[in-house]
Amino acid sequence: MENLAPFISNNLLLVMALIVVLGMLIFNIFGHRLRGYQVVTPSQATQLINQENALILDIRQDNEFKNGHIINSKHIPLTFLNDRINDLETYKSKPIIAVCRSGHRSAHACSSLKKAGFESVYNLAGGVIAWEGANLPLTKN
Repeated sequence: MENLAPFISNNLLLVMALIVVLGMLIFNIFGHRLRGYQVVTPSQATQLINQENALILDIRQDNEFKNGHIINSKHIPLTFLNDRINDLETYKSKPIIAVCRSGHRSAHACSSLKKAGFESVYNLAGGVIAWEGANLPLTKN
């Protein structure tokens, strides 16, 4: 312990890098909780759909959506979500699962939905890629 202060002063850059990396790791693990939404796996999403009649909100671009989407999903591209948030007003107290290709863009949609007052917001971890990886169906109509 007595060598800690000299070590820190001699390796200040490395210690600061360690603190930044640890902070990023903690935020990555717990960040979604701080933002107010939950991350769900494809199997948890199917349970929400079947048991709680959750809405699937696909926020991908039109061409991505046409190439295959989760059955009965509502399509609002992320770029238009803030303008069309009123289209989702009837779902304000119901579970909404935001979906994109990999789960990154839908995290932004989840944050927007929470800011707009939606109560039960979920992000599909891994997006449509994880959905397909779990051998769950997509439709093109």
